[in-house]
Amino acid sequence: MNLKYLARLAVIVAAAIILLPSCNSRQKYVRPQVKTDSLYRGTNQGDTASMANISWKQMFTDQKLQALLQEGINNSYDLKIAVTRINQAEANLRQSKAAYLPTLSIEPQYTRQRTSASEGGSLGIFPNNLYELSGTASWEIDLWGKLKGAQKAALASLLQSYANRRAVQTQLIANIATDYYNLLAYDKQLAITKETVESYKNDVETNKALKQANRVNEASVAQSEANRYAAEVTIPDLENNISQTENAICVLIGRQPGAVQRDSLGVQQPDTLMQTGLPAQILSNRPDVQAAEFNVRYYFEQINVARAYFYPSLTITAQGGWQAATIGNLFNTGSIFANVVGGLTQPIFNHGLNKQRLQVAKAQYDEYVLTFQQTVLGAGQEVSNALHSYQSAKNKTVTRGLQLDAWKRSVDYNRLLLKGGYVTYTDVLTSEQGYLAAQLSSVGDKLQQLTAIVTLYQSLGGGWK
Repeated sequence: MNLKYLARLAVIVAAAIILLPSCNSRQKYVRPQVKTDSLYRGTNQGDTASMANISWKQMFTDQKLQALLQEGINNSYDLKIAVTRINQAEANLRQSKAAYLPTLSIEPQYTRQRTSASEGGSLGIFPNNLYELSGTASWEIDLWGKLKGAQKAALASLLQSYANRRAVQTQLIANIATDYYNLLAYDKQLAITKETVESYKNDVETNKALKQANRVNEASVAQSEANRYAAEVTIPDLENNISQTENAICVLIGRQPGAVQRDSLGVQQPDTLMQTGLPAQILSNRPDVQAAEFNVRYYFEQINVARAYFYPSLTITAQGGWQAATIGNLFNTGSIFANVVGGLTQPIFNHGLNKQRLQVAKAQYDEYVLTFQQTVLGAGQEVSNALHSYQSAKNKTVTRGLQLDAWKRSVDYNRLLLKGGYVTYTDVLTSEQGYLAAQLSSVGDKLQQLTAIVTLYQSLGGGWK
């Protein structure tokens, strides 16, 4: 092809690239409005310090819990699945970048043709042979940002997959820690129940001795036995809860069901520094909020892509190669052919597809803006609930201690009075049942504090740093 024609085409393309983008249909992304003022109920936190910025190793100092958390991060199937989704998003991004490059294809071809008599041929003429080895390249110039919008959408999708991976880790950390504390609580309840059963066994023997001394009747003996069995029958359920919680932890950390090494509930010290930071920080700390916004960005770019379809597309197509009647002459200089075509395609009528594409993109964008705003609001609710739950458990601590002391004294006094014949076993039974219930409730109070801290840590976005 004559070089001067290629030069002219290059000038035309360059002018189009320079001038036409001034009419670019792309719009710049702006974060949707979201209210973070007073997002956390009952707090006037002005400090930017937040629990979310503390690493999980600093947050959870129990070494056995740390080992489980690390094992979970290393082996969790949920995290592995999240990584595969990142790999998918990275592949999509690479594909969107490759769309900027021209397509190239090679087309070897052989044609055997006999001209018909109506076209001037005759029966004695041998068929014509045509050998061809050619290549075709096609390149779409991204005048209106259609390819750029697709690339930015793919990037937003990739960033969303990273945020989802972080969200999976924060959930994993919270689930393991919560189950671990539940396990310690079941251990403590089991120990209290077994100790209580041994105490009730002594009550049975005491009542039998008092009956022989004619100080109580057979009903008191039967009541003491029933009281013992009522406590003892709860032991299998507690042991079942322990086994199921161990199995749940094993699944979370990618291990086959089995025993879990652990410490005791008594050594756990609830963190009293419930630092929430500023509500606006949740936009950058909490992974699911980040993922929701990246989803908004994805559909915002889909709107840009949809707008670009309304404008003409500029495509440059080049073809060249060798063409000859015999294979021997195929690669001769005289067998070379080439052509370059540049053309604009302006959509005029395509059954309303472009308009429908834009309407769908706008509707999807509106949907995920609302989802993003709802996610932020839900995050604020979770933080508020966790703060209130922790404070509620903390407020019960002093009163629960007084209750335990009162019930313990009631049990001791009633047992002494029973031996002296001043009260019936019903009085002892009432105090013993009240004391056991208070002990178990005390375990629940401690568990409530610990799980509230875990929930607050997760709600603020902690666990992925």
